[in-house]
Amino acid sequence: MLRICALILCALAASTLDCSAPAQAAPPHASVQRLSRITVSSVGTGSPVVLIPGLASGAAVYDDLAGKIGRNHRLIFVQVNGFAGLPAGSAPLDGFLPGVVDELAGWLAANHVEKPAVVGHSMGGLMALMLAKKHPEAAGKVMIVDALPFYGMLFGPTATPDMVRPLVEQMRAGLVNGTSPPQVPPHMSNNDAGKAKILGWLKTSDPKTVGEALVEDATTDVRPDLPAIKQPVTVLYAVASPANKAMADALYGEAYKPLAGVKLVPVENSEHFIMLDQPARFEQEVEAFLR
Repeated sequence: MLRICALILCALAASTLDCSAPAQAAPPHASVQRLSRITVSSVGTGSPVVLIPGLASGAAVYDDLAGKIGRNHRLIFVQVNGFAGLPAGSAPLDGFLPGVVDELAGWLAANHVEKPAVVGHSMGGLMALMLAKKHPEAAGKVMIVDALPFYGMLFGPTATPDMVRPLVEQMRAGLVNGTSPPQVPPHMSNNDAGKAKILGWLKTSDPKTVGEALVEDATTDVRPDLPAIKQPVTVLYAVASPANKAMADALYGEAYKPLAGVKLVPVENSEHFIMLDQPARFEQEVEAFLR
């Protein structure tokens, strides 16, 4: 099973979550604003880069990248309230992902951030595509990190959101009911340090928020919207081993075929969290994207 499917299973496995841990600290000297659904931290000056983590992940997933590019850019970290130590948000959970995207677009407009570069990992990548389509002024160019426009593609070419929904609803129930011990399954990271970080974020996330995000993440299909996205888009995707490359190439090639001009970049020897498994290569690709 590929990395994205493992992320969904990872959320299910983390059904015993400890929300008593303190929220992650904002970057030093950052301007921080908590909204209904997200918390936005902005630091530095220069051309703006919006960094969106994935399901149950914290902004700290981009720490190494920030150290590399922070001197030349204004970094805007977006973390979902209820993920990775942040208290759950006050807004209703229904329509969660569109609400998060709209709230981010509103923050960018209110702070006069026009057409930033947007980097999104996993669910954050799906959010970046939604942002580019619905709020084109809020995304100048987009980098998607190991995310598909519809996760149901992992279940076969005929999968639909309605087919996937019963499975992820069951996963949501496990999260909320706390019926499984927290653990990180295979294909999330290829090293112990990365797995420890992922587990820490999961254990300090709010189960109801993660559950709703999981269901919407897995059942949202933006493939029909891809032809309308006019911004330059780069897609990084993980290739765990040479034996997996042909399958990954075919999957991502088919997924993004409707998106004109998309640049597809395989990253070898990596699982789903490319920035944890191949940080130097990830930083290299992000720097090339920003140039």
